[in-house]
Amino acid sequence: MLQAPFFVYFIEIGETKKVHMKNYLTLLLILLIGGFIHETNAQETKKWAIALHGGAGYYPKDSPSERTQAYMESLEEALAVGTEILENGGSALDAVEATIQYLENNELYNAGRGAVFTAEGKNELDAAFMHGNTLNAGAITGVTTVKNPISLARKVMEESNHVFFATDGAETFADQTDVERVDPLYFRVEEKYERWKRRNAGQGYNHDDTSSENSWKMGTVGCVAVDSDGNIVAGTSTGGMTNKQFGRVGDVPIIGSGTYANDLVAVSATGWGERIMLNVSAHALAMHMKFTESTLEESMSYLVDDLLNPKEAGFIAVDKYGNISMRTNTGSMFRAAADSEGMKEIGIWED
Repeated sequence: MLQAPFFVYFIEIGETKKVHMKNYLTLLLILLIGGFIHETNAQETKKWAIALHGGAGYYPKDSPSERTQAYMESLEEALAVGTEILENGGSALDAVEATIQYLENNELYNAGRGAVFTAEGKNELDAAFMHGNTLNAGAITGVTTVKNPISLARKVMEESNHVFFATDGAETFADQTDVERVDPLYFRVEEKYERWKRRNAGQGYNHDDTSSENSWKMGTVGCVAVDSDGNIVAGTSTGGMTNKQFGRVGDVPIIGSGTYANDLVAVSATGWGERIMLNVSAHALAMHMKFTESTLEESMSYLVDDLLNPKEAGFIAVDKYGNISMRTNTGSMFRAAADSEGMKEIGIWED
């Protein structure tokens, strides 16, 4: 804007003033029109949007049709849980938690009830929850008696002065809350236990094995959402890596690696945790958007295609406008998404 002395100078120079003022008004008009066009072209913000994943890895297209159908139906049911909350004006916080609770309770997935087994034959659970608008987060790792780890992670965020509790400390914190507890045997799904014993056989864990016995080698569930009040939230829950060694912590509870949200975007990862951690993947996507002013899809492509190697990971993300991106470089990722404009997608394979 012109300062007052500069404006007075125009007035004092008599006839010349008319020429300069005309040019000034023309320039002002151009700026106003340009601003109007910019606002017109600005992205429209959807009332709400939600996306979820149930793991990325190698899931053959010739898998038994009844098993594939079970996955598709469960993805639709999980999506309906979160969608109903958002459609009725509920918060993204509640939608993310409830959606992940559903997936944790479904033994098809590597989280909660369906968690994979450690090298010692145990189920150890991790989860993280983050509210992007406040940059507040909660995470837990190595719990064995919490039915829904995602709920404990949210309580860490909302009811403690800390961000991350581990193993016995996380269990002690759970004692101070009203989260539901179960016997550790609750998490043992016999089909998965027998599969673990066959896979184990002293061979450790091979990420390049795509045999039918190891056809789903990466798990984890997650959800991201933005609500009508602009709250943007990410949550992730996992049983970790099959045959993981004592004390191993994966990417999920590491804020910025497997789970991250800020006031621009929310991200949840699934795949090879070590590779996701080494690239601080969820945070990398968010920072790429922020500092390059790229779209969500452009930043997702940078993360999946450029930053990470093939067969390493998959991601879901939603930005503050309600745009959704779901990508994997593993060949398949159980996923679903919906928004207030009527978009709905449920899928497994990339092509």
